[in-house]
Amino acid sequence: MSGKVELKLAELGLSLPEVPAPAGAYVPALRTGVYVYTAGQVPFVNGELPAAGKVGADVSPERAKELARICALNALAAVKTVAGDLDRIAQVVKVTGFVASAPDFTGQPGVLNGASELLGELLGEKGRHARSAVGVAALPLDAPVEVELVVELTD
Repeated sequence: MSGKVELKLAELGLSLPEVPAPAGAYVPALRTGVYVYTAGQVPFVNGELPAAGKVGADVSPERAKELARICALNALAAVKTVAGDLDRIAQVVKVTGFVASAPDFTGQPGVLNGASELLGELLGEKGRHARSAVGVAALPLDAPVEVELVVELTD
């Protein structure tokens, strides 16, 4: 049976994707105590990147915001692999987002709102978090956006 968070996902027309195998020597998510740290998640959909390139040049900020939402969904799927149930999330503590940016692009916070807004829709107050939105020259696989989470679980 699905928990409340996954039922809310379904109401939004979303579902948790399969967590892709890591592209290197790391795990998608790691639990230590009551905290789960995810690896950076790119916006894979069915194992493919739906867009590539730099935000502000190859990818519009609006599209990048949608991709950040997908990244957050992928990060939640990674959290579930170690938490067992997303209803165990007590608080999203921190979101760190990386935006592959054209040299003159400064809208990284707006792009990362895609991830932040999804977490708020799904978790309410438990989805409020601290955040960093970082512009970078390039990301793995030429992904436009990458998101990682730190989540606190209930005991």
